[in-house]
Amino acid sequence: MAKDVIAVFDVGKTNKKILLFDDTLSLVHQEEKRTEEIIDDDGFPCDDIEQLEQWMKDALQKAGRAYNLRAVNFTTYGATLMYLDDNGRRLTPVYNYLKPMPEGVLDGFYESWGGADEFCRRTASPALGMLNSGLQALWLKKKKPEVFGQAKTILHLPQYLSYCFTGKKVSEYTSIGCHTAMWDFDNMTYHPWLRAEGIRLPEPVSNDTTYEGFTDGHRLTFGIGIHDSSASLVPYFRGSPEPFILVSTGTWCIFMNPFNDEPLTAEQLKKDSLCYMSINQKQVKSSRLFLGHIHDVNAKRLAEHFNMRENSYKKVTINVPLLKDMASEGRTGRLFFRQAIPSDFVDHSVDLARFASYEVAYHRLVFDLVSLGMDSLRLVIPAADTTRTVYISGGFARNEIFVRLLATRLPDKAVYTSEIDNATALGAAMVIWEKAFGKELPSVNLGLKLCLPLSHE
Repeated sequence: MAKDVIAVFDVGKTNKKILLFDDTLSLVHQEEKRTEEIIDDDGFPCDDIEQLEQWMKDALQKAGRAYNLRAVNFTTYGATLMYLDDNGRRLTPVYNYLKPMPEGVLDGFYESWGGADEFCRRTASPALGMLNSGLQALWLKKKKPEVFGQAKTILHLPQYLSYCFTGKKVSEYTSIGCHTAMWDFDNMTYHPWLRAEGIRLPEPVSNDTTYEGFTDGHRLTFGIGIHDSSASLVPYFRGSPEPFILVSTGTWCIFMNPFNDEPLTAEQLKKDSLCYMSINQKQVKSSRLFLGHIHDVNAKRLAEHFNMRENSYKKVTINVPLLKDMASEGRTGRLFFRQAIPSDFVDHSVDLARFASYEVAYHRLVFDLVSLGMDSLRLVIPAADTTRTVYISGGFARNEIFVRLLATRLPDKAVYTSEIDNATALGAAMVIWEKAFGKELPSVNLGLKLCLPLSHE
């Protein structure tokens, strides 16, 4: 008998995946497709939406022959819009959010809505050009008015992929709330500038909303999709017994606090903070830091200086007494990045000859990277902090020096590393799991390991 599964399409900029989860939330199958970019009508690289649509249909048909598909959901990168005409036909390519914003499009715009600082604060969206998906629609209106005039519905990418199977035109909170410049966080509704410019989006619905659709002649339950960053939080919402902060690490480190309801300030915005929205339709105060990249380029400099292999840091074992010595000396500040992070992210101001060995230099580098991370983490901790738990996921969760130092810097919190494979796709499955299987969601294994502060040795 075929196994019952939920299928999730996890669509990244380069890799597209279909993942199948059974009724215990276990991954039973995964396939990946790498797609080549095409160019849009302006000659700028973009995703090949026709290829993506065809691959999804083929992948679902294949999955349906081997498994009993109960439901399908979608999670994708954000800041990407699709425009539909009166007949529901797609009007444009998938415009890339890395596309430069032409001069003139935003002339007078921010001034009309209280100035850039106030507008960005109210929408919890740093001014990022096309990365603010609402401003993509404004660009279309001003630069391609003949196309914009035909656009009767605008959908974010996760909802468009769902629409391809259900024909339902909806919005949902996580896609709208991800630095789109569309959402008024003061009043928790669409910002009035959209109506003033004639930009139409459906009213948002809850992420557990499902619709009937068809694939290969079979009726299926389809979710409406979810933004990938918000999807990765879902396992923690469902699996954590108390309020938490999630430190999602990689090339970018994202510090997310779903339990901070303080309004975003202009000062926080200037320090690369913003707000997402959760499946609970609440703000998620977030900050980000290019920490993984900063680590890699500076670790490379250390390796070159000490004539070591580039990834030698992976073999460095923690030296607790050395870190304690650094902590006692560290009251005077950082050695690396003492002034600021350089434009090329490599701190050449530090004379590496001062370090007795590669291991000592690497310990100091990570020590100071944790200090940088703490600056970003503090941006998401409110005055009335209720969190006592911090979860660290991603690449730095496997760096014992990093996690032990972070635990030491947070003496009032329990710090855990968390290993969840495919957390984003799992989160997308979880939000519709109960509707798919008609029973209570099973418990979630967050893969936790307690990180001990240095004082425990």
